[in-house]
Amino acid sequence: MKKEVVMAIVLLALGTAGPLAVAQAKADQKATFAAVFDHSLTGVETEFVSAAEAMPDDKFNFAPTQGEFKGVRTFAQQIKHVAAVNYMFGAAILGEKPPVNVGSENGPDNLTSKADIVKFLKDSFAYLHKAVNSIDETNVLEKVQSPFGSNKITRLSLTIIALSHPFDHYGQMVEYLRMNNIIPPASRGQ
Repeated sequence: MKKEVVMAIVLLALGTAGPLAVAQAKADQKATFAAVFDHSLTGVETEFVSAAEAMPDDKFNFAPTQGEFKGVRTFAQQIKHVAAVNYMFGAAILGEKPPVNVGSENGPDNLTSKADIVKFLKDSFAYLHKAVNSIDETNVLEKVQSPFGSNKITRLSLTIIALSHPFDHYGQMVEYLRMNNIIPPASRGQ
């Protein structure tokens, strides 16, 4: 498969480009898998980290209690989960062990302060950037060990999941922010 066609498929799959951008990528032929993934990851990181930072320290462990919310993750637990999984995805893409103790997929139990949890989150995105920047046309379809189970998965599949996973939890974080009368940064006027 030609490099341009694969790049167009990736751009469309990630939802980061319309037909004009795909045509431009074909024309320029300067786009790389790493550059496309890194750009998309920066967008995810910006939205997620700004939402994490928006919750005040005294509300960081907020979880709804009214209605059918029994057993849901707190705001802080949402962040720790995404950070831990970022490390797991990054390590799988790189074929190594995570560089820090991630605990379980819910993050380390010893991280309890907002400052420590936000640092863990930012560091996890830095590591995931390192991982996606290691992807090129020679290894993008290579299968690596999944961080979840015994199956193998391509770096492309892992990266697509890694780029979309934080938004599952971002939506919950937005609700938690709004329940505390905080407008999420992405919803604020410029």
